[in-house]
Amino acid sequence: MIEQWADMIGSFHLRLIAAFFWLFLGAALMLPLERLATLRKQPVLREHWLQDLGYYFLGCLTPAFFMVLTTAMVVATGHVLLPPSWFALMRELPTPVRLAATLVIGEIAYYWAHRWSHHWPDLWRLHAIHHSPKQLDWLVNTRAHPLDLVFARTVSFTPLFFLGLVQLDTQQGVDMNLILFTGLNTLWAFFIHSNSKIRLGPLEQLITSPAFHHWHHANDDASVVNKNFAALFPWIDRLFGTHYLPKDAFPKTYGIEDVLPETLPAQLFHPFRPGKTSPAVRAVQE
Repeated sequence: MIEQWADMIGSFHLRLIAAFFWLFLGAALMLPLERLATLRKQPVLREHWLQDLGYYFLGCLTPAFFMVLTTAMVVATGHVLLPPSWFALMRELPTPVRLAATLVIGEIAYYWAHRWSHHWPDLWRLHAIHHSPKQLDWLVNTRAHPLDLVFARTVSFTPLFFLGLVQLDTQQGVDMNLILFTGLNTLWAFFIHSNSKIRLGPLEQLITSPAFHHWHHANDDASVVNKNFAALFPWIDRLFGTHYLPKDAFPKTYGIEDVLPETLPAQLFHPFRPGKTSPAVRAVQE
């Protein structure tokens, strides 16, 4: 692990370049979209946008250092429990089959990681940062505590590795399946957070939309809290009873009732201070 950390430090400049690439790509795609199909009139440089930019770079650069440890634990456990022949067999699957299975299994795992982040108080204290904005746009997607990202990514990665769908020890280097899965999720997450009124019609039965995810951020009343946890496939929420998508409506209110500190450093430490249970958690407990 020390060697992996050293390699990450040595390649930090490459990770920074990649972060700027995804940021510029997201802006190039989402800013025109939000201008052409605006849901709500709000400034492009809305309140706390600089904080969100800070969270973006933290999310791009810091979780990987923690995930060296969590990934090593998952990989070591997998290699103890599963024979090498299993991983060799899964490598032989056609790329389209592996990618499709990766998307479905990874999304189901993410659904539960996301749902647990709303239901368990300690996890919610981390995740509440993402739900604190009272205005949504594409950049809100990046507003997340690094440890919240570590938890969600580790839960998503674990079944993918155990099933041999994502492998980290191939001679070809980084598994292309992991790159495609991450890239697709990144761009789609920008889209579903966007300040856009675009609806996808019948396709909303199969894939998430801004309307679907805006209801996940809704704070209109208790009946709409803890809905729509899926990132890509809304049928997962239907399967587990958390789907909510009115035909012609968007939420009126976003955000949370909890008051977070104003500065980014204080927000990063805020989850570790004792405090009251969030309304998002109470709604489940009641």
